[in-house]
Amino acid sequence: MRRNSNKYVECNILVDELLITFYVKKGRRKMAEHHFHLTAQWKGGRLGEGRISVGNLVSAVSIPLEMNGPGVGTNPDEMLVGAAATCYLITLAAVLENRGIVPIDITLESEGIVTVEGNRPRFDKIIHRPAIMLANDVPEDLFHKVALLAERAEKACMISKAIHGNVEVMVEANVIMNA
Repeated sequence: MRRNSNKYVECNILVDELLITFYVKKGRRKMAEHHFHLTAQWKGGRLGEGRISVGNLVSAVSIPLEMNGPGVGTNPDEMLVGAAATCYLITLAAVLENRGIVPIDITLESEGIVTVEGNRPRFDKIIHRPAIMLANDVPEDLFHKVALLAERAEKACMISKAIHGNVEVMVEANVIMNA
């Protein structure tokens, strides 16, 4: 069987003097690689405090009050929710725009849920609750389509993909008409 050499790579394996030839479809080439650098400093033990700096974000960090910490600055839990929420929000706007839908406004509330068993915390779930405002002259069937696209955006979000299998991410979209 002859394969188009632009789409496939010929692979040969020799097993017990038998040459096996097969063709593997070429994968996507690696696109641009982006690097993000964070610097951090910490003083003290578990109840200590630190500082982080990454891009435009500079913040104090500590364990949150809810987890019996000093509650100074932000914490990893808030940062994970923040990363997931901002990625989802930007992805949602892009998904809608790609479909020719430009909402008047999108607001987002996201909630992170951490459970603690014994003394072991586990980040279980993030719930995104976008409110997507459309113009009052859009067709009624567009409301359902936008709600479906809000779900699809979560699956396309880079951060959601990164935490998939470890943290459940849900979307509870509310599509509303401009008053």
